[in-house]
Amino acid sequence: MPKVAIVYLSFNSDIYLNDVISSLEKITYPKDQVELIVVDNPHPVFGSSLRNLEEKLLPLSGDGIPHVTLLPQAENKGFAGGNNAGISWAIEHDFDYVYFHNNDGFMAADCLEKMVLAMEHDNHIGVAQSLVLLYPETELINTAGNNFHYLGFGYCGNFRKNKNSILAGAVEDVGYASGASLIMRVSLLKKYGAWDADFFLYHEDLEYSLRMQAIGYRTVLVRDALFYHKYQFSRNQEKFYFMERNRFAIMLLYFKLPTLLILLPMAVVMEVGILLFALMHGWLEVKLSVYRYWLNREHWQLWLKKRSIIQTVRTRTDFQILKSASDTVIFDEKDINNPLLVYVANPLMQVYWFIAKKIILW
Repeated sequence: MPKVAIVYLSFNSDIYLNDVISSLEKITYPKDQVELIVVDNPHPVFGSSLRNLEEKLLPLSGDGIPHVTLLPQAENKGFAGGNNAGISWAIEHDFDYVYFHNNDGFMAADCLEKMVLAMEHDNHIGVAQSLVLLYPETELINTAGNNFHYLGFGYCGNFRKNKNSILAGAVEDVGYASGASLIMRVSLLKKYGAWDADFFLYHEDLEYSLRMQAIGYRTVLVRDALFYHKYQFSRNQEKFYFMERNRFAIMLLYFKLPTLLILLPMAVVMEVGILLFALMHGWLEVKLSVYRYWLNREHWQLWLKKRSIIQTVRTRTDFQILKSASDTVIFDEKDINNPLLVYVANPLMQVYWFIAKKIILW
């Protein structure tokens, strides 16, 4: 069986660790072919979880749960940088796959086994996610594959729908794979790089999925591999900043100049709407800081260099990449899905995309 490194990114993980341990004790995948790599990002308020991790995990390491490697970080490297520490360890130790395990969730017993089997069955799969269910509402979906909007937004697919209501195949292509529970090939990580640490938080899973799609690989949902997520929607200034900053990065990295020009009018309309949203919620300064970031010459040089690399290695066109793009934006909280978004912005974006995708043939 292939060797799998489970990368568990710990961030104030104390309250979640018992569920993680219980699920790892039950996994059907051969434990001697699995390494649990725990990367601990120190929390700004609660600090490191290292002491609790040592007390709870090390006595069980290789005896009941897979062998454990602890990688405490001196500073918070974010979701991308923290997971990359685990990727580096897996590459150095000749593992075949890396599985990302969210801090606040746990796997079904056969989740890892089914994900590896899907990858082994089809070499054209670059990255795969499990079906992520809410916990304790285990009949409801957290994400059945995330949706990628043509203006760079990413959001959960089929959020809060009943898991039996979706008509998904056993392995089905999705807009992009959620970082909450996904598996990647070490061979591709070696060749095309790990997660982009400059994203820090949010949309790093979208970027990696688009990277795989751009070079000709599939991003898929493995329907019968289940992961349970104690998901709590959070809305704060830090999240707003990184989601806004990083969606611009997505568009810059992957869309050719003619595509960006075609999308520009709709992007400007959306910016006006987001500015109004930021003003209403007291976040205007945060939104303006995003603009200041992108007006910095050093930042442009950084991202244009990344763009050059991606545009050099890509084998798929904008038309092919955008084929799976969503034409609406649906957020997780009702106050964000306000009437202006639902009844004005989304219909307008649908009409605009209906026309634009007939023009974008390159």
